[in-house]
Amino acid sequence: MVPVTSGNGTLKDATNEAIRYWVQHCEDHFYLIGSVVGPHPYPYIVREFQKIIGEEAKEQLRRVEGTLPDKVVACVGGGSNAMGIFQAFLDEDTELIGAEAAGKGIDTPLHAATIAKGTLGVIHGSMTYLIQDEYGQIIEPYSISAGLDYPGIGPEHAYLHKSGRVTYESVTDDEAIAALRLLSETEGILPAIESAHALAKAFEMAKDMDKDKIILVSLSGRGDKDVHTLMNVLENGVETHV
Repeated sequence: MVPVTSGNGTLKDATNEAIRYWVQHCEDHFYLIGSVVGPHPYPYIVREFQKIIGEEAKEQLRRVEGTLPDKVVACVGGGSNAMGIFQAFLDEDTELIGAEAAGKGIDTPLHAATIAKGTLGVIHGSMTYLIQDEYGQIIEPYSISAGLDYPGIGPEHAYLHKSGRVTYESVTDDEAIAALRLLSETEGILPAIESAHALAKAFEMAKDMDKDKIILVSLSGRGDKDVHTLMNVLENGVETHV
């Protein structure tokens, strides 16, 4: 285990260091990554492993409900969990929604809304949308969620956005915390802050849907790891209106 101390120590910096070390020692080292970012074939490899998420959810819904969901919602940073659950529904008549991190708001510098505010560029060996300045230099993203503060997005997500197959929406810190709190208090399930971004968007959409409609939300992680962050945020009075 080698901690990354360069930059801000985020996923971007860890990926930078991993790729840098790999290309210098490729004769006796193998590069592995858990997100659908970087050069081909890594986004494809990760997607193929992750797609079991969507395949299992699809089979379970058919067995329990006898039908497919009307909407599938997942959070998106680099985009591995979203790509995993979306893959099984790409050829179905199901609306797919990715929830990216709006941080303090997409009209502020403090966000990680790559699709909403990013432009085409190259990062970690792939062309995609990324948060950059006019000179192509990466602008550090921000999100309350460590898993969503990546300045780019997986190249297949860029394609799905450009083709219109998937809709990408932005969710603020406050909206995510409100959704996390609602699920925890009503169902006893503590989701990761990453997953809470998807929950917030699902709760918002559910208000305008018939009760017989189905929204499938990918809970990509547990909130145990976020307890200290949550304590700090809630003690400082973050708005929690859903």
